[in-house]
Amino acid sequence: MSQEQSYTIEEVAQLLKVSKLTVYDLVKKGDLPVFRVGRQMRVDRMDLQAYIQKRKTGTTQKVPVPKIGNQAKQYPKIIISGQDLVLDLLAKYIEKRQSIKVLRSHEGSFNGVMALYNGECDIASLHMFDGDTGDYNTPYVKKIFVSHPFILFNVISRRAGFYVQKGNPLQLQSFEDFKTTACKLINREKGSGARTLLDEQLRIHHISPSTIEGYHNEEMSHLDVASAVANGHADVGIGIEKMAKLINVDFIPVVTERYDIVLFKSPENQPLIDLVKEILTAPDFQAEVAALGDYEISQMGQVMYETL
Repeated sequence: MSQEQSYTIEEVAQLLKVSKLTVYDLVKKGDLPVFRVGRQMRVDRMDLQAYIQKRKTGTTQKVPVPKIGNQAKQYPKIIISGQDLVLDLLAKYIEKRQSIKVLRSHEGSFNGVMALYNGECDIASLHMFDGDTGDYNTPYVKKIFVSHPFILFNVISRRAGFYVQKGNPLQLQSFEDFKTTACKLINREKGSGARTLLDEQLRIHHISPSTIEGYHNEEMSHLDVASAVANGHADVGIGIEKMAKLINVDFIPVVTERYDIVLFKSPENQPLIDLVKEILTAPDFQAEVAALGDYEISQMGQVMYETL
């Protein structure tokens, strides 16, 4: 089957004139079949036509629902939101341990958390720095999920910092340098963890974004940011260490960030919580993550915050 006979999630959303999150919800419910090309989900043209036809005739049928353990929580599919490679590994282990199809949504931190809030994914990852407390993630989820019981697990810690051109010609070392050094930035999209880190650091260092050339130029991933720097389209971008080793840029570490996942707490969701915790604390999973390099796993599987 060629990709010309299929659509991306964004293209399906445009064709149906709905949001991408609505399409993800159709996938999660089993109403719209998908397949993956690398990390990208695609919808076959015939499957989309069949879905539209079923909606016209009112004959849409429910898919069989597998079980987690001995409990009948309905999980025809699970959607994990986030971009880090370790989430692909988590998805593989979930599928290996249970007969559950796991799909990946590659949203930034805030958009993923809001997708969880709206019931459009099951596990959301985040790495959002709070400048007032110096903490990661917990201040944000406590505010967003104020009326929703949830549990926050650590997955990894990793270094974040500056992507700069080889040799670091502008000698950038810290966020303070944005006050004194003229440089062109390539930014991440609003709501991403990297964008939150930058904006919070600019705020606490009393630096106006309007003084930074390129602040409004946005890319959607660490790879895109690193590539923009490597190609000379920008002098500096914010990203994680691991990506710098794949692209021809230097990396200047600035912070060690905590990368967590959040799930809603409920009796029906408890089997999924137990499964995720079992995987995160399993020696085989931890060893495989450690083998990827550039990840700190000392807190993996620890509960960073849990509502009563």
